[in-house]
Amino acid sequence: MAIQFWLVKQEPEAYPWAKLLTDGRTAWTGVRNFQARNNLRAMQIGDLVAYYHSVSEKQVVGVARVARTAYPDPTATEGDWSSVDLEPLKSLKTPVTLATLKREPKTAELPLIRQSRLSVMPLTHEQFDHIMVLGGTLITSAG
Repeated sequence: MAIQFWLVKQEPEAYPWAKLLTDGRTAWTGVRNFQARNNLRAMQIGDLVAYYHSVSEKQVVGVARVARTAYPDPTATEGDWSSVDLEPLKSLKTPVTLATLKREPKTAELPLIRQSRLSVMPLTHEQFDHIMVLGGTLITSAG
């Protein structure tokens, strides 16, 4: 199956990219939006994930890889929610700000911009690659 591309949002005050780098792997839990949950369920091992710091920073700061497909979210006390495991691959050399994404034609229509409250969203291969170019980071499926 072909690699898919995603963007996840996280407040840096809650779980910053630096913490994922230190931890080496994390369960992506706490998603309580049906569309975002369905996106988690569509993720496959090896898919690449742009890691976006929301709220205070508003910038893509790193790239992770899906290390475990969807399973029941252990933090959910009710409902049918899912989580996945992510592992960090590398930090972007230059974080890519929301302002940059909005003004770039290749990324101006990202779900991040059109559906700003969505926390897990698909990206096209072209969108993902363009974010990597903007961030000065070469990434392959091997890392």
